[in-house]
Amino acid sequence: MPDHAEPTHPVRDDQPTPSRHPVEAVLLDFHGTLAQVEEPREWVLAAAATCGAALDRVRATALADRLLTAGRAGGPLPARVPPHLAELWADRDLYEHAHRGAYTGLAATVDAGIDGLAEALYERVLTPEGWVPYPDTAPILAALRAAGVRVAVVSNIGFDIRPHFAAWGLADLVDAFVLSYEVGRCKPDPAIFWRACGMLGVDPERTLMVGDTPADAGAVAAGCAALVLPTAEVGRPNGLGSILPLTTHPTHPSTG
Repeated sequence: MPDHAEPTHPVRDDQPTPSRHPVEAVLLDFHGTLAQVEEPREWVLAAAATCGAALDRVRATALADRLLTAGRAGGPLPARVPPHLAELWADRDLYEHAHRGAYTGLAATVDAGIDGLAEALYERVLTPEGWVPYPDTAPILAALRAAGVRVAVVSNIGFDIRPHFAAWGLADLVDAFVLSYEVGRCKPDPAIFWRACGMLGVDPERTLMVGDTPADAGAVAAGCAALVLPTAEVGRPNGLGSILPLTTHPTHPSTG
């Protein structure tokens, strides 16, 4: 039979089409999906102030540009990682000391003329004030909770972000935090997604991973569906609301 032959039986309009599993749980990336680090100049001004240095905005902007090139936690990847920081950089999302050492070491490569600035810049990232939740974050988390959809935050990160959610009044809307430095696995390793599904008590086939990088799309290898959102600037909507039409009430009542 030729490859282009018509099917023997015509396709009927009333034939059922394959349906996806209902979404019972959503895994959410943190940086770039739920929140963004504060504007770079404000980051530098705040950190410098804790060191007793008052910078004018022009100098702060120039310094911020240099620090972003060097590498900022929650920011773009560094243009170059010095050899003496290579090991810390490789392990930054697996150990707290490596995360701190990598990013303070990168900041220290920029001569700012301010004693203690590298540490102050890192400490700022550890505070809720150093981050800005996206406008859609709170309402979408609330809508997922109202729909009975379980939620986990899954992040490649080297410090605890639970205090951030508590400060933003969002902690009660998240059922689990799966942080790479705590579980010893980083996205896109399927194991971190399996861990998240296990903590939520939901099968991967009924789980949607939402993030903003190819590492988040690695959830597909774990059996989850995945949605990758576009990057948005600080304080601007990033399309998080697009997940609501993809979620439904779970087949079984959630527990816990």
